[in-house]
Amino acid sequence: MFLTRAEVREIDRRAIEEFGVPGVVLMENAGRGAAELLMGLDAAKQEAVICCGKGNNGGDGFVIARHLDNHGWRVRVLLFAEPADLTGDAAIMFGIIEKSGLDIEIKPRLPIPEFEESSIWIVDALFGTGLSGMVRSPFGDLIKGMNASPSPRFAVDIPSGLDCDTGHTLGATVRAKATATFVAQKKGFAEKSAKQWLGDVNVIDIGAPRCLLHDSDKNK
Repeated sequence: MFLTRAEVREIDRRAIEEFGVPGVVLMENAGRGAAELLMGLDAAKQEAVICCGKGNNGGDGFVIARHLDNHGWRVRVLLFAEPADLTGDAAIMFGIIEKSGLDIEIKPRLPIPEFEESSIWIVDALFGTGLSGMVRSPFGDLIKGMNASPSPRFAVDIPSGLDCDTGHTLGATVRAKATATFVAQKKGFAEKSAKQWLGDVNVIDIGAPRCLLHDSDKNK
């Protein structure tokens, strides 16, 4: 099954509003599932730099960081926003890792970091499926730096810079070795040109009731 941006949002909305699944639970399930996938990809690499934006994709990244840390990984979180800009579930998840003492660097306007290590995973939790306009500065330079690294990249839900519905790039785009996508594959993933950015795609169950997927499929 391939879902559009609107269809994914509708499943989330219905899970929360009609079925009573708290959004923070969906985020927890998404982040934990992604972390478990990442830990299974390469047992020799137990270090990650997690690049987080201010939206829910960044919130997923905070959850991933916590679960990797719980399993003994060395984790560094780079937040490309001010903590005060975080809202809702993402703010909750940030508060947890902040109180847990994880290594967090706040980089709203600082120079773009260099990713020179080859023995780590770079986790892309910048934009998620909500990105529809072109990637703007300084994120274009950040993504180029991530791609220039010898380290493999792990995309959370969708590689940042890739349009969820069309599979076309919106400027600089993360070239992932693996993508952990939530609920179902996205419509744009079926586009042939998207394959070079996605790497290996794995669908993560976030706990939304299965009937919502069936309803979405019936309405196509």
